[in-house]
Amino acid sequence: MPLRCAASLAAGWPPRGPRLQRPAREGTVRWSSAAKASVVKINEKASREKILTLESMNPLVKALEYAVRGPIVLKAGEIEKELRKGIKKPFTEVIKANIGDAHAMGQRPITFLRQVVALCTYPNLLDSPNFPEDAKKRAKRILQGCGGNSLGSYTASPGINCIREDVASYIERRDGGVPADPDNIYLTTGASDGITTILKILVSGGGKSRTGVMIPIPQYPLYSAAISDLDAIQVNYYLDEENCWALDVNELRRSLKEAKAYCNPKVLCIINPGNPTGQVQNRKCTEDVIHFAWEEKLFLLADEVYQDNVYSEGCQFHSFKKILYEMGPEYYNNVELASFHSTSKGYMGECGYRGGYMEVLNLHPEIKGQLVKLLSFRLCPPVSGQAAMDVVVNPPIPGEESYSQFIKEKESVLNNLAKKAKLTEDMFNKIPGMHCNPLQGAMYAFPRIFIPSKAIEEAKVHKMAPDMFYCMKLLEETGICVVPGSGFGQKVGSYHFRMTILPPAEKLKILLEKMKDFHIKFLEKYA
Repeated sequence: MPLRCAASLAAGWPPRGPRLQRPAREGTVRWSSAAKASVVKINEKASREKILTLESMNPLVKALEYAVRGPIVLKAGEIEKELRKGIKKPFTEVIKANIGDAHAMGQRPITFLRQVVALCTYPNLLDSPNFPEDAKKRAKRILQGCGGNSLGSYTASPGINCIREDVASYIERRDGGVPADPDNIYLTTGASDGITTILKILVSGGGKSRTGVMIPIPQYPLYSAAISDLDAIQVNYYLDEENCWALDVNELRRSLKEAKAYCNPKVLCIINPGNPTGQVQNRKCTEDVIHFAWEEKLFLLADEVYQDNVYSEGCQFHSFKKILYEMGPEYYNNVELASFHSTSKGYMGECGYRGGYMEVLNLHPEIKGQLVKLLSFRLCPPVSGQAAMDVVVNPPIPGEESYSQFIKEKESVLNNLAKKAKLTEDMFNKIPGMHCNPLQGAMYAFPRIFIPSKAIEEAKVHKMAPDMFYCMKLLEETGICVVPGSGFGQKVGSYHFRMTILPPAEKLKILLEKMKDFHIKFLEKYA
């Protein structure tokens, strides 16, 4: 007898109790009644109460909301399943205009960007004559910065050094020679990762000393969600809808003064160009905001992911970094500023790569070490995203093989977006009971809609915000998925929705006509 079997028998194994009756034929097992009863008892024990329930879970997560992927999108997913099953609807497809996902809406990738990332991912292609030499040159440089010359290796937590250097060079070119230090640049998993990381290191205190974070209303829900997740205090300041969603420093002062009664406001967030509102901040406004932050000792967060998306004549993107520098050393050497960029927007639309960077100025030296420690928890950003970010900041230049095609593709995307912004604005302003400010930049319209009192009452019956009720009806009757303004914040008594302008022009025209017909019928129904 084998040693293990003998030892088992000596120890009394198998234990006494219900036994299996050996079947006459191999391949089937018959259970005795005693064995079955034992299994039932085990199953009864297995159905004990769950450790994690809605009552026991982290209340901060339960309180967190993220409107652009909220209830309206879940409903859109259900309708898509019904359409696939052949259930008849007044439409044949769901158009998801709720999120700025360019490629999902049909935008073609930038060839050069994909070539470089492909070469980095599969270096054997470096020998292929089908790839241009300038793409190969960039891929080789990126791979030399990777452990084992492989995109599959971890990188330093702040990102690959040569890419951080390229980001610094890009910032200097963008800002007309304003110096940029690679040591102040951190590559991130999209801009969102950078924003939440900086907020995490800023939040402290309890009670009235708890950190307050000033955010624009309307805002991008990342901010309210991150603030909720960190148990910080959200401090709202309102953009001026009557003045093309302008930022008024007097409103910042009002907001700050009121907030000091219940928290310690120490962070000011700016989104420029605006999301969801699409305004582009002028130079004077940026100077006023910087002076306000300097005066009130606020840490500035500048969300600048739409810096390439400026459409209206007379509008120009001014980075906070550039204006801060030009305001002189008293400001430039003292105001703490974190600014963010991403591969997901602009003309690239590479949302899935999750590439981004942040530049952080005037951090206390000891805090810089703490920031690197915090970044090390996530090991490193996606390395393919880092490579994509490098192409954004280090594109083909005049004289290089790929320059002509790159510029053609880039300008085509941005020109089409400008036309679609104007088309959307004009169409919405022709619809009774709807008003849309000029879409100066970014990728969205945020029109104000009139909702009759009868519809507001019906929304209450369904326990919905009036604009959520409106957007649900729009989805159910037309298949168009947009996000209610209540998910972004709005002044009491006003109603909006956010819609991306990314669909192809012909589909966008059809979408806008459908929305016009729906809105007119909605007003008639609830008049």
